[in-house]
Amino acid sequence: MDALWQYQFRIILLGDSTVGKSSLLKRFTDGVYSDVADPTVGVDFYARSLDIEPGVKIKLQLWDTAGQERFRSITTSYYRNSVGGLLVFDLTNRKTFDHIREWHREVSEHILPHHMIYILIGHKSDLNRDRKVTRDEAEQLAAELGIRYVETSAKCNSNVERAFELLSRDIYELMKMGEISTREGWDGVKSGLIPKALYPAEEEAEREKSCNC
Repeated sequence: MDALWQYQFRIILLGDSTVGKSSLLKRFTDGVYSDVADPTVGVDFYARSLDIEPGVKIKLQLWDTAGQERFRSITTSYYRNSVGGLLVFDLTNRKTFDHIREWHREVSEHILPHHMIYILIGHKSDLNRDRKVTRDEAEQLAAELGIRYVETSAKCNSNVERAFELLSRDIYELMKMGEISTREGWDGVKSGLIPKALYPAEEEAEREKSCNC
């Protein structure tokens, strides 16, 4: 049985093939890392829950997209129904960084008139000697796009948890501000059932007192 959750966020990972999107997801959801990874064909699905604040559990529905051009027509159909996106590049591969603007533009155009909350991920930070993109360059790009930047390593389990938490918290804060809400026919954010068991005993007693039924 799934853990009780108040909201479900649908998040999609975006970026070129071989940047390590699948490795990030497997580390985050299963706590494992493998040096051998088959390229994603189309879209793979993962899930995990986070306690975003006391008494509020968020279920993350995570979609791993294929980076190859020939699968792009398949993956674009998943953009519109996502509330968050991780734009992932490989710190040791300059081309994957140069393509981030293209990914951002493509997704943003497909989801109009809606918008997505992004975070920029520089992956494979454990390969520091081989890096081709400086932190300053990546932070400048993130600033231009108006998003956060985090460097991660699935191999060393560095900042993986933090990246997903930051994105989830940004989405949740925008929900509390009323800038993001559940919508009919949109799967980006869904509300879950909140059983009575989730209410503290004192609060439940007050609720019963105020009930006139």
